[in-house]
Amino acid sequence: MAKTEQLNVRMDPEVKASAEAVFRELGLTPTQAITLFYHQVSLQQGLPFALKIPNAETQAAMREVQERRDLNHYDTSEGLKKALRL
Repeated sequence: MAKTEQLNVRMDPEVKASAEAVFRELGLTPTQAITLFYHQVSLQQGLPFALKIPNAETQAAMREVQERRDLNHYDTSEGLKKALRL
């Protein structure tokens, strides 16, 4: 049996470039990062992060941010704390 296997993946070139930039910052090769991902899947017996479908309220909030509607701006942390009543 071979000591290694080859994995071929198709993905968006921008996603690949962005992820590989992160890997470089972490001192990892893409092979090392993918191997880490596979180890975590094996250890956790599932994906090492939660996959969730946002509820209607969260989806509406996400749309507001994307459309830049109803966004508040605070010049200081004190202004934010006051608005949050902290």
